[in-house]
Amino acid sequence: MAMKTDFLIIGSGIAGLRAAIELGNYGNVLIVTKDRSVESSSSYAQGGIAVVIGEDDTAGYHIEDTLKAGGGLCRKNAVKVLVEEGPSLVGQLIQWGARFDKSDGEFLIGLEGAHSRRRILHFKDSTGEEIVRVLRDTALENPNISKLPNHFVVDLMIRGGRCAGAILLNEESGEMCPVTAKATLLTTGGSGQLYLRTSNPPGATGDGIAAVYRGGGVLVDMEFIQFHPTTFALPRTPSFLITEALRGEGAVLRNIKNRRFMANYHSLGELAPRDELSRAIVTEMRRSGGDYVLLDATHIKSAVLKDRFPTAYTACLRYGLDITKDMIPVSPGAHFMIGGVETDTWGRTSIEGLFAAGEVASTGVHGANRLASNSLLEGLVFGARAGMAAADYASGIKAPSGVRLRTSDIRVRTKRGNPASLTASKLGNIQDELKKTMWDNVGIIRSCASLEKALKDIDLLVSATYGHGLTRRELEMVNMLTTARLITSSALKRKESVGTHYREDFPTWGGKKRHLRVRGDY
Repeated sequence: MAMKTDFLIIGSGIAGLRAAIELGNYGNVLIVTKDRSVESSSSYAQGGIAVVIGEDDTAGYHIEDTLKAGGGLCRKNAVKVLVEEGPSLVGQLIQWGARFDKSDGEFLIGLEGAHSRRRILHFKDSTGEEIVRVLRDTALENPNISKLPNHFVVDLMIRGGRCAGAILLNEESGEMCPVTAKATLLTTGGSGQLYLRTSNPPGATGDGIAAVYRGGGVLVDMEFIQFHPTTFALPRTPSFLITEALRGEGAVLRNIKNRRFMANYHSLGELAPRDELSRAIVTEMRRSGGDYVLLDATHIKSAVLKDRFPTAYTACLRYGLDITKDMIPVSPGAHFMIGGVETDTWGRTSIEGLFAAGEVASTGVHGANRLASNSLLEGLVFGARAGMAAADYASGIKAPSGVRLRTSDIRVRTKRGNPASLTASKLGNIQDELKKTMWDNVGIIRSCASLEKALKDIDLLVSATYGHGLTRRELEMVNMLTTARLITSSALKRKESVGTHYREDFPTWGGKKRHLRVRGDY
């Protein structure tokens, strides 16, 4: 069934919802998500939102901290926009009903790694979920805004060099559904599921990245993947995020011999920048022969742990660990995609009519390494800006005509006819092999040899998907392989170490402030 809307938003995290609120005043808005409407990386964000609010803090300090964490590759104009526009948008969230932790009527302002001032607002350890709740409620109050869950974006529709909408797969019926729009916004999040251990939700499979690549768009800095230093790492259990705010409140890292070790690696100890902390943990695991290190919060008052960190407390308790008494086994995990679809500070991409915001986009605000808790702020600020820009763009064009689906519109189809679907077991094997390949070879510590091995392994997995069908799981697998190859090839090209990209064979950075771009093959 063909559909038509003024604005098509793909993804329902903070960036997508904030853009929808902006666009709801200018026409009909359709928010599409491949899962239930509340599923997004934003909702999984336990940490807080960084914003200048303290009396001893200034925009200048926040800008300086962001630039320093970014390793010389931040775009200063984007950082300035993020920091200076953030406070008013966070204030607006509070007016709409967002709750942040308080004490005696004053906001509790937290400290996280690489911040020189306390500037992190939290709601317990589920800040992302709270912000999504408020934005979702606010957006859906507008009758112009509607949601469409359980629809997977197969590809963008590019007509005459312009994005005219997207082709959706109705996951319940299996029907292909073209949707035309005056402007299309990508807010599909990241690609953490490419890795063996991740803090991301199951749907973080690089769909937006792959779709833009197939559509001929420009991607940038794909080699920069931020690993969160502390994801739950109890053997034979799922990984999940253990918030950085715990370390901000005094939790410390110990090796499996119960010895603190971060003083040997960085002057800031447990509050070192995430990339350096992750490498230190990996190095310590290698030295001690363990698969994890231990996060010790047992000296923090029990009442504080239960009240301030209920998500972490409850999740660990589910696996038999009481964080008021027991240390938490942790390991780095894939957390945030710093590179992505290249945009300007208004969310405009290289494809006319296509905008992007949030984790799928790369404004350059994070440089080579994202400063903790800048991601929720990024989604808020650039989601609003992308919405404004899309509204302005749509006001000057006519709505696309014709929604007839053509076979040539589906770029991921690999051969003519109706290919048979891959079996569930084969898909599972391919995915497991990809995750292991990426974790072992394109992870926290890389080299020419490991990256070349990864490319060969990925290409073999790509060949194993030849003739795939058009089910959601198969399409996700193709997107994962496409994104994995883009990350790996970019990591091979950057012969230096900077930020989250660390090459054993090129351990220092030459100081070249360059961004690596790749254009898709539409």
